[in-house]
Amino acid sequence: MASFLSRRSFVRQTSLITAAGLAIPASLSAKSSRQIIEPDILGHNGFRYRVVPGWGVLDAGKNPVNDCHEMVQDAQGRIILLTNETKNNILVYDKSGKLLETWGHDYPGGHGLTLGGEGNDQYLLITDTDRHQVIKTDLKGRELMKIDYPKETGKYDYPTQFRPTETAINPANGDIYIVDGYGLNYVTQFDKSGKLIRYWGGKGETNDTFDCCHGITVDRRVAANPTLLITDRRHNALKRFTLDGKYLSTIALPGSYICRPVIHGENIYGAVFRSTSDAYPDSGYITILDKNDRVISTPGGTEPVYQNGKLGEQRKDRNLSTFLHPHDVLIDSDDSIYVAQWASKKTYPIKLERVA
Repeated sequence: MASFLSRRSFVRQTSLITAAGLAIPASLSAKSSRQIIEPDILGHNGFRYRVVPGWGVLDAGKNPVNDCHEMVQDAQGRIILLTNETKNNILVYDKSGKLLETWGHDYPGGHGLTLGGEGNDQYLLITDTDRHQVIKTDLKGRELMKIDYPKETGKYDYPTQFRPTETAINPANGDIYIVDGYGLNYVTQFDKSGKLIRYWGGKGETNDTFDCCHGITVDRRVAANPTLLITDRRHNALKRFTLDGKYLSTIALPGSYICRPVIHGENIYGAVFRSTSDAYPDSGYITILDKNDRVISTPGGTEPVYQNGKLGEQRKDRNLSTFLHPHDVLIDSDDSIYVAQWASKKTYPIKLERVA
């Protein structure tokens, strides 16, 4: 009986790790690999999820990934993944995880992916940290426009100082906002044709500056007063600005090195690539905030606790092995979460199905 139970435990551990998308080299023994048994449910306070085994896993020989950086969903319900693997920079899935098409060989630093437009006129903005550009394409990969380093700001002496990590689009007028999170940490605003409107930020310790402004989105939950939410990753915070760059407030997220804010319904979601330190490997999770900008659930992390109105430091729950380095989240109409990961053994995205 003891032998049977031991074997059954090993099989369960192996299958759960595979479901979480963690590839274990064959050379590692069961004892030296991840042995933590994955619990059935992740998350807190009504935002709880179950891993969908094997979602989106492909033949790596035919359709490899490197860093799975970001994901969006188009008007047809197709899920579009950006990777910096130039054999196929873009992988297009349906919701079941079936591969529909691939394209793209020219984005070695493919990092940020934003969807704009409506219906048949939708388009993508790809930030490439190696090309030092933002590239606008249609949904088949045809390049429509490029935005190069913003020389006219007077802040950049040469193109390689510009390493854009993310964009956001104001749907009201098509304005494009670019954050230079791996470069000089400026936010630049362009009109839809690529003409510079203004810039602000830069690296610093003040409210209106950043240390890795990694992500950005237009927050339209208050329709009459849309604002910008911008990641200040090394300061473990999101910062809110007006659409013309005036600082408004800070959302403190102690311990969480968040990549970009994603709005779905009344909530903010974000992938936290590392916790407690940006040098602490394999320590990521997902964070979810309510309409009042309070963290209510941390799938893969410790439960959020507020004392005297302040959030305590959060970290990865080391009883969980679901994630290594989450880099982006996509939330679909069923409230399922798709998680793309950076530097995570070239694994495909993880799908979390909401259960409560």
